[in-house]
Amino acid sequence: MRLVLTTWNINSVRLRIDLVAKLIKQVRPDVLCLQETKCIDDAFPLKRFKRLGYEHIALNGQKGYHGVAVISKWPFETTHVRTFCDKVDSRHITVAFGEKAQLAQPLVLHNFYVPAGGDIPDPALNPKFEHKLQFLDEMKACEPLHPRGDDRHILVGDLNVAPHEHDVWSHKQLLKVVSHTPIETEKLLAAQAHGEWVDVARERISMSEKVYTWWSYRAADWTVGDRGRRLDHVWVSRALKDRVTDFKILRDARSWERPSDHVPVTVTLDV
Repeated sequence: MRLVLTTWNINSVRLRIDLVAKLIKQVRPDVLCLQETKCIDDAFPLKRFKRLGYEHIALNGQKGYHGVAVISKWPFETTHVRTFCDKVDSRHITVAFGEKAQLAQPLVLHNFYVPAGGDIPDPALNPKFEHKLQFLDEMKACEPLHPRGDDRHILVGDLNVAPHEHDVWSHKQLLKVVSHTPIETEKLLAAQAHGEWVDVARERISMSEKVYTWWSYRAADWTVGDRGRRLDHVWVSRALKDRVTDFKILRDARSWERPSDHVPVTVTLDV
């Protein structure tokens, strides 16, 4: 079976539901993972998604902030929400696919929205940055995020860290900017290494090539200077490394009307 999976920080699902519909018609994912939905579960546009062909929806939302969702054509075996840093702030949801989705082997999907961390890269001065670093440490320590052997896991989302030199428009100029500071990149890469995760983008795209998924709203024209960062990630467990058949970043979505500052990232796997 082929799985087409898209992850996207939508920056308000209700505000941009028409853009989500546009994406669905263009990419036709089997599973869509959204972050920063900014929507309580009772207000989520379930009917619109069901009209678009997605009957199975797992939510972890809150009013006005954060929020993650998994929208799927495939039925779930289980869903689970985990709390990080003792904060109930809707930054994680896990779903598992199995017999109901006609899979011979289980497949576990983790959807994350890691804290952005504010503007000051000093945990002593900035509680938001302290929270972010603690969150990354807890991701590393979280046992369910340590797939081994034949475990088939996928981890996606806005991880809010651009870990490598060419994941930002200027490595030197952003070393003291939140999302690319050495302490953040070290912690994200430590979580990746400890979980034995494979970073699909960098597995398929040379480390020497610039790759971005986010461009600031502060720029009047995001294409001028192309000052992006790669904040949105797709990781797979080692058992799925050779199952990835395609990977795409939909840069054009940054130019859609009233866009998110992030663009969709799609991976295709043979599962």
